[in-house]
Amino acid sequence: MHENCHAVRNSGTNNSNANPDASLSQSENSMKTIIPTIAAVIVLGIFIFIQWASLEPDVFDVTEEAVSHSGIDNIKQLPEGYIYTSTLARIGETLINMNGDKNGGYITNDPIFSVLMDNMPSWEAGALLVLRDAVSALRNHLARSQSQSKENHNLSKAEPYFYFETDSWIIPPTEGEYGKGVDELHQYLADLADKTNNDANFFARADNLGQYLQVVEKRMGDLSHRLSLSAVQEADLRKDAGFADAGSTERVLPVKTPWMDVDNIFHEARGATWAFLHIFKAMRIDFEDTLEAKGAMETVDQIIDELENAQADTWSPVVLNGGGFGIWANYSLTMANYVAHANANTIDLRELLIKG
Repeated sequence: MHENCHAVRNSGTNNSNANPDASLSQSENSMKTIIPTIAAVIVLGIFIFIQWASLEPDVFDVTEEAVSHSGIDNIKQLPEGYIYTSTLARIGETLINMNGDKNGGYITNDPIFSVLMDNMPSWEAGALLVLRDAVSALRNHLARSQSQSKENHNLSKAEPYFYFETDSWIIPPTEGEYGKGVDELHQYLADLADKTNNDANFFARADNLGQYLQVVEKRMGDLSHRLSLSAVQEADLRKDAGFADAGSTERVLPVKTPWMDVDNIFHEARGATWAFLHIFKAMRIDFEDTLEAKGAMETVDQIIDELENAQADTWSPVVLNGGGFGIWANYSLTMANYVAHANANTIDLRELLIKG
């Protein structure tokens, strides 16, 4: 009986020694399942965020924006330049997501997502460039009666803020500097609406608008050219450059847009045309008397139509870059067509302002 008891004790000891190994094995198996699951959830979450943050902001109503900001229901009571300036402020707010219009906030200065997703930083670059030009025009031309007149102090502060580096994450963050620029635009708006304040002015003259349109022409021309390079052949460049002779030894510059840059240029153009669309809509109202006197209202409407076409929804998750009459569309050439038409009409508009 003593031996039996000893055997039972040994058996219990063996079972107790075996249980920790079994538990450890189960834990290892559980970890092998949990870790890949967590990793998959994280990857899926990042993918969903990227898709969500890559959605472009909607087009807003420039009149409603001005009315909402001013509290005045009748736009005829708004001073000249109010809609134009409030539009610039709203574009700036959208860029840094001050108003909740833009998913994911400002992406360009994000150290992680700016690398993982380059479409939205390209969109932001296009919209920001147009905003900078428009604010500079407001400061240097539209808000001054002549070249030697005093510039508005709020606009002189606002412009440099928008020229702050685009990718500063902290100390100070880019969003903070652009936000200060928006605040200065709002202060200019408040002074513009105050009839007792003589420091803020806006001159909706043909010559002032023409000076700004000169810059717009260059921006649109550059965008159209870079978009078109996505499908140009080397022979086309040789012909355009005067090197059609097969025996020519002149070096032919690269013509085809690098494959990795095609979508960047396309989304930059989307951001630029988004900003241009709102600005031209605002100019149509603030410069109404000038445009009608020059017979230029129809030309402005044509520009707006082309810019609206450039904002049409895209049905492919990637930027298609087909050629000829193939089964794939060429998004870049389609966008180049809209921008080129808008640019041609902008040139016509400036000539009407000069000669009309």
